[in-house]
Amino acid sequence: MNFQQLRIVRETVRRNFNLTEVAGALHTSQSGVSKHIKDLEDELGIELFVRRGKRLLGLTEPGQELIGIVERILLDTQNIKKLGEQFSMKDKGQLVVATTHTQARYALPPVVTEFKRHFPKVNLVLHEASPGEIVSMLRSGQADIGIASEALQDAPELAVFPYYSWHHGVVVPVGHALDSDEKLTLEALAEWPLITYSEGFTGRSRIDKAFNQAGIAPDIVLSALDADVIKAYVELGLGIGIVASRAVDAARDPQLRLIEAGHLFEANFSRIAVRRGTYLRGYAFRFIEYCSSKLTEQVVRADIEMPAE
Repeated sequence: MNFQQLRIVRETVRRNFNLTEVAGALHTSQSGVSKHIKDLEDELGIELFVRRGKRLLGLTEPGQELIGIVERILLDTQNIKKLGEQFSMKDKGQLVVATTHTQARYALPPVVTEFKRHFPKVNLVLHEASPGEIVSMLRSGQADIGIASEALQDAPELAVFPYYSWHHGVVVPVGHALDSDEKLTLEALAEWPLITYSEGFTGRSRIDKAFNQAGIAPDIVLSALDADVIKAYVELGLGIGIVASRAVDAARDPQLRLIEAGHLFEANFSRIAVRRGTYLRGYAFRFIEYCSSKLTEQVVRADIEMPAE
């Protein structure tokens, strides 16, 4: 038994049992992948995969038991490497933070600035992705830390921590009819074409929920992944926007006005997540603490060392 066999088993499950993709991901041949699997099965004396001819269709019962062990072994192997780096290169290395555009653009700049001031030799990688992709990157070990408002709390293998709460706001061109002293209503919003986030991004579900509960069908003429795109099309006069309030700045967006809408839409919560059981370098704990002073190393370490329920 060797680590390459274990990596192949794990990658086979991740690649939905497509051995061609497994070979590509691990930079080997498909025949080599098949041989490693057969050798491992022969050594264990059991079949790990359900087969139809040469195709793999899924995991057998022992295969389902094995995959959890394989994941833990490979995670601990990675942890051992990180442990060595922690003591041999304390303030050097790489930190990968997977996050959405909204977090990277509007929430993280002061955090990144503080982090780089204290850890100039750490290569910080901000990987922009969808919430679902962030979960996948944390699970696979491609990211050390994930930050988003969706999906993280639904993954039991992740330790999830509160970051900050925020509300949506309505953004309109200067001089728009809605830019008045009257309290904004959903009915008034629905009279205009709307531009907002794509489904699954930046609290879109709470926007939909508010309109659904009011029995109103809004005219959403355009959806986008980030606030900068939404604001650009509002400036062009294609509609009014619903964005995260912190995405609008009077100095940066002089042609737009932000109308607070906290009374219309439920509050959103941005969260920080780490895979349970993973070994974090010291500077990763510091990054999380720069996000929120309440998330000390002691608090975070206690949670990530707990097994998933």
